[in-house]
Amino acid sequence: MSGEILAEADNLIVEFTGNTKLFPNYATSSAAGADLKADLTSPVFLKPGDRCLIPTGISVAIPAGWEGQVRPRSGLSINKGVTLLNSPGTIDSDYRGELKVILINLGREVVSIEPGERIAQLVIGRIATANFELVKELPPSNRGAAGFGSTGK
Repeated sequence: MSGEILAEADNLIVEFTGNTKLFPNYATSSAAGADLKADLTSPVFLKPGDRCLIPTGISVAIPAGWEGQVRPRSGLSINKGVTLLNSPGTIDSDYRGELKVILINLGREVVSIEPGERIAQLVIGRIATANFELVKELPPSNRGAAGFGSTGK
């Protein structure tokens, strides 16, 4: 069953761009995201509130009609207080550069990101594009313009 989703998108072609040759992999047969790893030769230290761009050492060729989403790893968040600054990060099918991950330390202590450490997850999914149509007024709805917590009342 693992791989059926990816099989629908064809094979995801991966090129090594870094030195460590860390291939993305699914931790379990039911995992939605493949782990991306830090392509580092030495640890990177993040002070509380600091952010940094961590290379993964790979580029991917996502098929047309699909996208990649780079998402946080729950273990990194709970154990180190580190998450992704732009989450999810979108990888368009026409992007061919190295995948890099913007990490931020939201914790209270300095943390280290170790070479080869799993830092994010890559989720592949179908996309839909829309044709935008300009109108003078939107059709009404029950909710209207109520936002920011309005449905919790």
